[in-house]
Amino acid sequence: MGIGLPGNIANRILRRSGSGGLSKSSSSSSSSRFPDVPKGHLAVYVGESQRKRFVVPVSYLSQPSFQDLLSMAEEEFGFDHPMGGLTIPCREETFISVTSNLS
Repeated sequence: MGIGLPGNIANRILRRSGSGGLSKSSSSSSSSRFPDVPKGHLAVYVGESQRKRFVVPVSYLSQPSFQDLLSMAEEEFGFDHPMGGLTIPCREETFISVTSNLS
């Protein structure tokens, strides 16, 4: 089972990563900085040592299994992500397994 994210961590991560586009002005700015990230999606970096970039739907943020991954990211990095975007410190295979069950 997933755990709840106190204080809506998902929104704070999106706001901090710059890819959330929370307002109209930041949305247009965000799309110019991340042209390959479609509206309603966000880029995440996955891996323990070598990281791979994935683009996932924002709707994943409300899923308990994805929230578990976000909790791992918060424990590891807080809100200072080294890749400049949301970094999830798990094996790529684990991430793919979790997200394939969300579709």
